Amino acid sequence: MSGHSKWATTKHQKAAKDAKRGKLFAKLIKNIEVAARTGGGDPGGNPTLYDAIQKAKKSSVPNENIDRAVKRGSGADGGGVDYETIMYEGYAPGGVALLVECLTDNRNRAAADVRVAFTRNGGSMADPGSVAYMFSRQGVVIVPKSEGLTEDDVLLAVLDAGAEEVNDLGEAFEVISPASDFVAVRKAVQDAGLDYDSAEAEFRPSVSIEVDVEGARRVLRLIEALEDSDDVQNVYANFDASDEVLAALDAED
Repeated sequence: MSGHSKWATTKHQKAAKDAKRGKLFAKLIKNIEVAARTGGGDPGGNPTLYDAIQKAKKSSVPNENIDRAVKRGSGADGGGVDYETIMYEGYAPGGVALLVECLTDNRNRAAADVRVAFTRNGGSMADPGSVAYMFSRQGVVIVPKSEGLTEDDVLLAVLDAGAEEVNDLGEAFEVISPASDFVAVRKAVQDAGLDYDSAEAEFRPSVSIEVDVEGARRVLRLIEALEDSDDVQNVYANFDASDEVLAALDAED
């Protein structure tokens, strides 16, 4: 398993814990509203909305909340908000590069929240473009493991749809593809009769920085501070950690 996939395992587990605490609900609802506003309120004709709804359902967001978000975004119900996507760049302690993706209706508030999180947790913001070049956008589909399902089974199901690799995350398989192909890959997973936890495009680092337990702890502390902002949707980092470091972090939880 590659080092990058080990971090993906940690992210996957962290997302599950966040979902249980209800932290993700507001952000998932916002994603649905924006997807409906951009591509219409019919999930059948709007793959981005379809995937946003599926992700919300997997995180136990109530159906009535989902329906209201679709109606607000599509204009069927009043009260929708105009959100814009803003990317901020910076460094965590130890030189780890961070991309911070915000979805906000108040640019000044988002910028202030991000700046405070960096400052209070030993990081620093960077000029646009100074970090982004280290990341590329790729499609990621997470397929939970089921009895008898192997990595080869998943690879066989998605290879012709444009998938580039399949990684074993322990509790799930991670399918990587070009960002333009992840909807086709998700459909191939469904056509093969497989379940999936999420399907989306995200930023992946081209190079990673190895960190020890203390380094990982400091980076995660900054990431959590950033994610506490309602405007921050995703944080991407280019750090890597050994199995021993991840085990030590798991023991702390």
